[in-house]
Amino acid sequence: MKMARVRHDLEQHLAADLEAMRRLYEVGNFCARSGGDFLECLTQILDAAIAITGADKGNIQLLDPATGALQIATSRGFEQPFLDFFSAVQEGEAAACGTALQTAERIIVEDVARSEIFAGQPALAVLLDAGVRAVQSTPLRSRTGTVLGVISTHYSRPYRPGERASRFMDLLARQAADYLERIDADAALQATQAKLQDLNEQLELRVQERSQALEETERRFRLLVEAVNDYAIFMLDPTGHIVNWNRGARRIKGYADEEIIGRHFSQFYTEEDRRNGVPQQALATASQTGRFEAEGWRVRKDGTRFWASVVINAISNPDGQILGFAKVTRDLTERRAAQERLSQAQKLEAVGHLTGGIAHDFNNMLTVISGNIEALLRRLPESPKADLERLAKSALQGAQRAAVLTHRLLAFSRRQPLEPKEVPVNTLISGMSEMLRRTLGESIAIEIVISAGVWQIFVDPHQLENAVLNLAINARDAMPEGGKLTIESANVYIDEDYAAQAEVPAGQYVGIFVSDTGIGMTSETAAKAFEPFFTTKEAGRGTGLGLSQVFGFIKQSNGHVKIYSELGAGTTVKIYLPRHFTSTRPSDVREVTQPTLRGAGEKILVVDDDVDVRSFTVEMLRELGYIVVDAPDGAAGLRLLDAYPDIKLLVTDVGLPGGMNGRQLADEARRRRTELKVLFTSGYARNAIVHHGRLDPGVELLSKPYSFADLAARVRRILDRRYPTD
Repeated sequence: MKMARVRHDLEQHLAADLEAMRRLYEVGNFCARSGGDFLECLTQILDAAIAITGADKGNIQLLDPATGALQIATSRGFEQPFLDFFSAVQEGEAAACGTALQTAERIIVEDVARSEIFAGQPALAVLLDAGVRAVQSTPLRSRTGTVLGVISTHYSRPYRPGERASRFMDLLARQAADYLERIDADAALQATQAKLQDLNEQLELRVQERSQALEETERRFRLLVEAVNDYAIFMLDPTGHIVNWNRGARRIKGYADEEIIGRHFSQFYTEEDRRNGVPQQALATASQTGRFEAEGWRVRKDGTRFWASVVINAISNPDGQILGFAKVTRDLTERRAAQERLSQAQKLEAVGHLTGGIAHDFNNMLTVISGNIEALLRRLPESPKADLERLAKSALQGAQRAAVLTHRLLAFSRRQPLEPKEVPVNTLISGMSEMLRRTLGESIAIEIVISAGVWQIFVDPHQLENAVLNLAINARDAMPEGGKLTIESANVYIDEDYAAQAEVPAGQYVGIFVSDTGIGMTSETAAKAFEPFFTTKEAGRGTGLGLSQVFGFIKQSNGHVKIYSELGAGTTVKIYLPRHFTSTRPSDVREVTQPTLRGAGEKILVVDDDVDVRSFTVEMLRELGYIVVDAPDGAAGLRLLDAYPDIKLLVTDVGLPGGMNGRQLADEARRRRTELKVLFTSGYARNAIVHHGRLDPGVELLSKPYSFADLAARVRRILDRRYPTD
């Protein structure tokens, strides 16, 4: 029985050895046949090592001569975290492969959890997470003893290799190293042969052409650069290496001739430009078109940067072959700084103009308001009702003018909160015809030309109406003796070229064109028409914000607006708004005026830090029949909300003090009372509820200043909804 067992064991060992030899033979044949299939051959070697040693996983790492680190070339069975961790192992690093690289000897770790190599090292956790308990790393040594890489096998159990497994691993490592050496030798031989062949083919041609090209280049260069000191002028060979340059180049770049001749001109570019291939792109453009021009940052010898204007001209022989390049560089750093200072001064001037305009117009309006209110107070005891009503109306008109001005300022600055809807343009324009006739008067003939099938757009319909009305009023003022106003609509496609000028994406747009037969304007006037407070009207006849409001609204709606005008030939303003793709039904673009709706005793919480505004709002709501409690900030508002469980509506300003804005107050209030409804108020758009110029979905906003009727309608509408809104 004992002899039978021995015989059986010998047969098993013999079968294993034969299988191992077969794998070695097959791997050798494959690598000999695979030619350039480098990674597949290494993978075959790795698979043989895993099979012969009974491993569960493995990898082959090759030494990167540039960094001295082991890089994983191929692997089996590992997830990405393992591969990332062992992607760059240095010599002697706390890992079996790093130790094998350092000692040039096989490293066997029978149990990684008990090994001194991995004790306290991050690699231990990575190995255990990958299910590795044992590691065998065998160096791949060349015939000269140089370590080319490491082959590692990994085991999910403690492991100690036998003599046969170790012998076969040595054979596999020898096979892999021989293959790597052969690949390197073949590559070097091929590169050398190709280089020699190329040199042999070009040598005779270059020798023949060199003298002629050199004479011509030197003659042109001497004529071009003689005595030039303000420009860096130098010649490049066809590959971009510097052949010669002038004294201006030495002054601007800071290099001596011997430091730069023969170097590539990309040395003057920033590191970022070199990574992005900018020097090569410049030469390619000059080769294809004959000339390359650009401005950008360049680097001197001392590392400082300067802003350069660069021109590269290709130099070709009569057959069109590129002989080299002439490059001219000018230092524009001082000029660029001067331009930036001028631009900043112009911006400051524009801000001053804007500030002065605002102060002027508001002072006028406040004079009307304060004067009429003072007169109202003085005459209150003895004045008849009609006189008091006239003074009150005059004060209200002044306030309304101030509100219009603030809305126009918000539109110009693109801070107004928009409520975009799907708008059928033809319906909106047609619906404005009667209002335009009443506004413009009988001396202006109005023609509306709408194209069939005009696309939908997604904009704030009220602001679009205001924009068209502003353009119509401007057109009327340009026709003092009467004339014709034409409003057209059409589908338009903006191509890439025009889109780049208009700073909008190319694609499908809806065009709205407003034309008049008025006096027109010069190109200088048209260029300034959209600037705030710019007006050609006489003093007192306009704020100069009408067209700037149109401009701000169209830009905020992702559109484009352009003026075309000639003196004596009238003016056309073209509006382009992007097409809206949707299958839903468009919203109505005009609202029907409703009578003032009153309350039925519902309780409302008003939160506003401005005492006067809060008192005014509370008084109006009580007059409308609501029960009102009020608070100056969010914390006080939450206390009242907890104290009065029957509060149905929160009316809050967006900007509140105390570290809690209106949106945060509303969120917390809705967390406590999910059925609570919310109405925001604000003097201008806030990022808390407005993003990208548009109200957040579901947000109700009442812009200040608001009227008695506006407040009544909005509060009633919100309270009558079945579900609360944010």
